[in-house]
Amino acid sequence: MTHILLTILFLTLIGGLIGWITNILAIKLLFRPINPIKIPIFNIEIIGLIPKRQKEIAKNIGQVIANELLSVEDLFSELIKEEDKESFNEYIKNKIGNLISEKFNFIPAPFNSMIKNYVDEMINNELDPIIDDIHNITLTKAKERIDIEKIIEEKINLLDLYKLESIIISVAKKELKHIEILGFILGGFIGIIQSIIILFIK
Repeated sequence: MTHILLTILFLTLIGGLIGWITNILAIKLLFRPINPIKIPIFNIEIIGLIPKRQKEIAKNIGQVIANELLSVEDLFSELIKEEDKESFNEYIKNKIGNLISEKFNFIPAPFNSMIKNYVDEMINNELDPIIDDIHNITLTKAKERIDIEKIIEEKINLLDLYKLESIIISVAKKELKHIEILGFILGGFIGIIQSIIILFIK
């Protein structure tokens, strides 16, 4: 009985270690080797998956971010809020009012006041649509000039691969650790099955 338990324990431990080490190596091989290693005899080149496909990964990430997560409209909506438009309107109104007071100070006060009231009314009626037009024109120009997909793609391609590895590991540290533990659990489970099969055959 002791022999059976030791056999099961031994094979479970070995299976767990194999599963754990295999998953650690699989994670490492995502990034390493960063620089290609050539094996002349077999005429093959070994390089990590991410270094090998960095450009493709960068392009895919750029497409996902641009199409699903972030657009120029999103940037503008965060950059210019409704209260910012109101503040801008008030600034223009005050600026024009001050200019009228300075430039037309030679006009008698009643006429000056009439001019100012007329200009204020015109500004109140016409400024909001003008600001909206400026916003829409600026947004259209920005959409023509800003290519979020290209910016993200270029940024990722310019990243040092060691830095990229560090970023990915820091972001997915817990998940990668869970993969290692899962490898140990699955390997141990396979070891138990193997030990049962061996004992059954005997």
